[in-house]
Amino acid sequence: MTHTSGAQTSEQSNKPRFLISDLCAYLESYLSVEHVREVYRSYVFSAEAHEGQKRLSGEPYIYHPLAVARILADIRLDHRCIMAAIMHDVLEDTTVTKAQLAEEFGEEVAALVDGVSKLNQINFPSKAEAQAASFRKMLLAMTQDIRIILIKLADRLHNMRTLEVMRPEKCRRIARETLEIYAPIAHRLGIYRLRTELEELCFAAYWPMRYRALKEAVSTARGNRKEVMSNIDAALVGRLEQEGIVGVVRGREKHLYSIYTKMRDKKRSFSEVVDVYAFRIIVDRLDTCYRVLGVVHNLYKPVPGRFKDYIAIPKANGYQSLHTLLFGPHGLPIEIQIRTVEMDRMADSGIAAHWLYKSSENQSGMAQADASSWLKNLLELQKDAGDSMEFLEHVKVDLFPDEVYVFTPRGKIMVLAKGATVIDFAYAVHSDVGNHTVAARVDRHMVPLRTRLYSGQTVEVITSETANPSAAWLNFVVTGKARANIRGYLKNLRHQEAITLGRRLLNKELAQHELNIDQIPLESLAQLLKDFHLTTKDALLEEIGLGNRMPFLVSRRLVDSAIDLPKGEAVVPSADSAPLAITGTEGMVVRFAKCCRPLPGDEIVAIFNPGKGIVVHRHECRNLGDFRKSDSWLDVKWEAEPAGDFTTEIKVDVGNKRGALASVASAISEMGSNIKNVVMEERDGLTSTLHFIVAVDSRKHLANIMRRLRLLNTVLRIYRVG
Repeated sequence: MTHTSGAQTSEQSNKPRFLISDLCAYLESYLSVEHVREVYRSYVFSAEAHEGQKRLSGEPYIYHPLAVARILADIRLDHRCIMAAIMHDVLEDTTVTKAQLAEEFGEEVAALVDGVSKLNQINFPSKAEAQAASFRKMLLAMTQDIRIILIKLADRLHNMRTLEVMRPEKCRRIARETLEIYAPIAHRLGIYRLRTELEELCFAAYWPMRYRALKEAVSTARGNRKEVMSNIDAALVGRLEQEGIVGVVRGREKHLYSIYTKMRDKKRSFSEVVDVYAFRIIVDRLDTCYRVLGVVHNLYKPVPGRFKDYIAIPKANGYQSLHTLLFGPHGLPIEIQIRTVEMDRMADSGIAAHWLYKSSENQSGMAQADASSWLKNLLELQKDAGDSMEFLEHVKVDLFPDEVYVFTPRGKIMVLAKGATVIDFAYAVHSDVGNHTVAARVDRHMVPLRTRLYSGQTVEVITSETANPSAAWLNFVVTGKARANIRGYLKNLRHQEAITLGRRLLNKELAQHELNIDQIPLESLAQLLKDFHLTTKDALLEEIGLGNRMPFLVSRRLVDSAIDLPKGEAVVPSADSAPLAITGTEGMVVRFAKCCRPLPGDEIVAIFNPGKGIVVHRHECRNLGDFRKSDSWLDVKWEAEPAGDFTTEIKVDVGNKRGALASVASAISEMGSNIKNVVMEERDGLTSTLHFIVAVDSRKHLANIMRRLRLLNTVLRIYRVG
């Protein structure tokens, strides 16, 4: 694209240009003459639209979309996708509209071009938010047509190939974005050829010195390996011929970025990574793969625990192969991959194999099913994400799946990200299962919900209709789907609680005039909403519940219009108006101040905290200060029977005797209280102060605990903090 594309290297610029005639000649190898004519027509349209535009290298801009089309032609995509690739920047960089495109080339091509185009017509607070919104638009369009992301990957690949003319900091930014988003998407869709080239180009652009040093080291090492590789290759070919198996043996060279990440992430030396000799054996039938496995295990001894069967249990992107590690001659490690011809095509092209090899429907069908599953997951992430930045965060999490394979009680295989917990598993089964999870069994043993899962385990989730997600789950879940669902639930819960609290606060003020919100005339409410730039009554109540608008002022406006008071006459709240009742269960919009930690039974007041709701303090709290005279002050009281646990802090002075802490903690536990935190502070060598934060249900409960502690011989003094 105009602002993110670079120039070709001087070496490339000396090569003959790839022209439309070259593209058409190449396309004729697999497309009909009529379809090639359509492609040429799209080229003429794009060339006219980009007339006068140049890349940063000074070359005509049309060379870029032509190169993108060539990359997709190598994957043998259909003619409409090639047409969209040639015109992929016309909506973004020219005056052409989507309607014009649709009229000229049809809705399908127009939708493909629009899906790749950025959101230029909207102003965003930051460049990061603009990029996230464009990325979100592209991914959601991709859920309708997977070819959109293939065009974008080809576009990004050509931009990376021609990046050198850019400023170094811009090169690094584009390379980092590509490594974080586009290369992982290519991997997730199983398109090995695009992914590896993107990673190599990003490595060279982001860490140029490391790239050059590693390239030189690998070049030297490979020169010394040729004889060993040749001997192993001959041994493998000879043994296959001896067993009457027809197959192709290929030596595999590791890519530089792959070597670098293994050294970095697994803390291995260069020699440890490079000294592994890698081979791939390609055969004609699936059952022959397992015969070859037996042959190579008989030729060289296998390393225990290093065999992986990705044929029986494919990777999330549809990849299938047998992997084994062997002790070769002189103890040299040999990596072997065994797969069929179809599996090799799938490993190279992934979802694109659907167009590239239409004869192998079973294989491409599997890749399509895996891609469809991922795209369905993207739609769920979109539904629960609050904004584009959050959506991008969830997608990034899901793009790096080192997988674990676990089983449901019925034997179904579930593929999860490495480090996934029981909660991640529950959400992978279904969002409703995750939302109502209360417990789980792993291999028939009860385990905590934060338990990490490992391949081969059988997981059973126990649910309850009354259970709901906890905010604490966000501390340990790893998958984007689980995180998005939990955040979505908590946002909705906060939204509903804010509306409920706002209704109670507003009705409390309106009650002084024998009114409630439902009795306010619709025209009065509509005018108020218009003045406040709000759309619904619930939005107004939420604003009040979150402390963004004072209920007294909203009430005054509504009463003025409802009962038509003389202009300028204020509505003053009566001195004996009933205080708001606190139940203790409004956790998302009612907070209890940590400075004084109020308990049921304490005299309490509250203040508004804009954006968060109301904060409840004890009446004598020293931090209230000037709030006592402000409009944010609110009279509150406890309900007759408040629910839940409330935290409070106590200090206990004890003598320095062995077991003092244990005896105090045991006494607190005996009284039915849970210790949230304890800190021990030594004072003069003879005494220590124990700071406890404990959960109690009322002030009376706390008093009973303190009475029990005073009976202990080690306790010198006890008092409540705040």
